[in-house]
Amino acid sequence: MVKSLFLKNCDVIVTMDAERREIRGGGIHILGDEIKALSAGLLPPPDVDEVIDMAGHVVCPGLVNTHHHMFQSLTRAAPAAQDASLFGWLKSLYPLWGRITPEMLRVSTQAAMAELLLSGCTTSSDHLYLFPNGGRLDDSIEGAEEIGMRFHAARGAMSIGETLGGLPPDALVEDEAHILDDTVRLIETFHDPAPRAMLRLVVAPCSPFTVSSALMREAAVLARSYQVSLHTHLAENRDDVNYSLERYGKTPARYAEDLGWLGPDVWHAHCVRLDRDGIALFAGSGTGVAHCPCSNMRLASGVAPIGRMRRAGVPVGIGVDGSASNDGAHMLGEVRQAMLLQRVRYGPAAMTAREALELGTLGGARVLGREDIGALAPGMAADLAAFDLTRIGFAGAGQDPVAALVFCGPHPAAYTIVNGRVVVREGRVTSVDLPALVRRHNQLSAALFNA
Repeated sequence: MVKSLFLKNCDVIVTMDAERREIRGGGIHILGDEIKALSAGLLPPPDVDEVIDMAGHVVCPGLVNTHHHMFQSLTRAAPAAQDASLFGWLKSLYPLWGRITPEMLRVSTQAAMAELLLSGCTTSSDHLYLFPNGGRLDDSIEGAEEIGMRFHAARGAMSIGETLGGLPPDALVEDEAHILDDTVRLIETFHDPAPRAMLRLVVAPCSPFTVSSALMREAAVLARSYQVSLHTHLAENRDDVNYSLERYGKTPARYAEDLGWLGPDVWHAHCVRLDRDGIALFAGSGTGVAHCPCSNMRLASGVAPIGRMRRAGVPVGIGVDGSASNDGAHMLGEVRQAMLLQRVRYGPAAMTAREALELGTLGGARVLGREDIGALAPGMAADLAAFDLTRIGFAGAGQDPVAALVFCGPHPAAYTIVNGRVVVREGRVTSVDLPALVRRHNQLSAALFNA
């Protein structure tokens, strides 16, 4: 039986539709997994299953996280990695990550997703690129299904270990034929191309310094044969750029072009050091960028030229990145940081609050290649987040509550609705026993450090 839900008395509905409407005093009718109607003064139909009063709330599209490593929530604030840049940070954590078990993958996925849901995030990509001790991407997929988040599961991989000039230890790399075979298995088993799909697969070798050129090229061919997206890290910091120049004789963007890794079906994480030529290549090909401001700051990678990218026409979304290089996963906080960081580097008019919020919603949907999320309109997926304006942190911000979502600091979502299902209600996750999940997550994290 298809259930219906009605949100009434919304103070503001931020649609992110083609007209960027902001509807005051509106209602939203949800039927099953899609939005049926929304408008000012809309009243609930007589046969609706549930009505939620949104008086005092701003309702916006569910936020879209375009880059994460959820397993890293097990190693937040690791002492050995607190003050390192990218390569040193990775080298200090690889030994810990080599101890990860299948249960750790499942539990860390759920912990990361719960944190995202509480921030108003409804769709997340996750880039899982190591599979020690029998772990599989299936473990993360199982966790996501239980918690109820819309999921783009990226089958990452590392194939070039230290003895061949790569960064990871040899024990964490995989045979390239196995990587490709397992990627095919996952796509054929799990990928759903249908509109409003809850699960899609992504082909995602980890980075130019952890896999071979041959694997990158073959992965691109494989992805396009199945019409799935491609994702990797690119141009994250100066060391990353120098590695590309020294090993391949090309900038990261030109190397990506040579590999077939440009196009509207591709998005790259970070791109902090993407030069003007690279921006032009991305813009001309429709290649997307996952901007991860907190991680870029934490690892001192730099400030990505997001304004220049957007003016050129590059699709840009927001990513929280791994919880060990950000140590948090609050999507609204990440949206705020994106705005502030652009202003620090490029001036107070570099990014408005509404532009930042668009990056976290519609921008992320475009980067993931989705036309059914990121905006609120009839026929779109019923993914919404509602924020309570009566909280102390919004006091005095009544003149522009939409801008207040970004300017006033990261506040938790009062309600998060995914695919028509209320997964956060009055600030509490409904799909899992969160205290029990946190306890188990902490036990597994302690076991990882103390093994």
